[in-house]
Amino acid sequence: MNHTILVVEDEKGIRETLSIFLKNQGYSVIEAENGKDALQKVNADVHLAIVDIMMPEMDGITFTVQARQMYDFPIIFLSAKSEDIDKINGLNVGGDDYVTKPFEVSVLMARVNSHIRRYEQIIRLKETTTNERKLVVRGLELNQDTKEVFVDGRQIQLTAKEYYILELLMSYPGKIFSAEEIYETVWKEDAISTQTIMVHIRKLREKIEVDPKNPDYIKVVYGIGYKIDRG
Repeated sequence: MNHTILVVEDEKGIRETLSIFLKNQGYSVIEAENGKDALQKVNADVHLAIVDIMMPEMDGITFTVQARQMYDFPIIFLSAKSEDIDKINGLNVGGDDYVTKPFEVSVLMARVNSHIRRYEQIIRLKETTTNERKLVVRGLELNQDTKEVFVDGRQIQLTAKEYYILELLMSYPGKIFSAEEIYETVWKEDAISTQTIMVHIRKLREKIEVDPKNPDYIKVVYGIGYKIDRG
């Protein structure tokens, strides 16, 4: 993956030196000479920013406050100051790291690489969470990837057969399934007796319904079968 680093530094020599080292590491680089310039150049393709604190027109703290309203990439501060209060201020406004000038470029590169790896892990975690297959009917949630079931945010424990019966019903909210259809779909064999479906439905209701005798989710349509009520 090609990563883009935003370098915000008013000293041209430092800015160009950092750009050379970053490009040699395989990064793409966007250069900005102050915070105002950086806000005009920053975009969603930036994976990390190296930001000097003391700059004309707009300092690094102000830039970070405004950038954090739109972006969550890591920000490493650069400053000639070494007082703890400056470090605290920088981190409190959304910075992720702090390097005091003068610094070893190799040390800064190591921190850049570390933050990039961590940022990638966070992005992958977000993508995984976003791509999870879920079935949701009002307060009832079934995660098809993790096989977890929640009722109003509370996780409940189901047997395998209970889970697959619920998954079938939730996949088609409002559709009525006969006991034979449920049995043959879940057990994957011809239905000889459907008595077991009645037992499993009763146990499911005991776990997901506030009042199992007056169910809100799993409804029976007498003489036909069962369905998940969409409400």
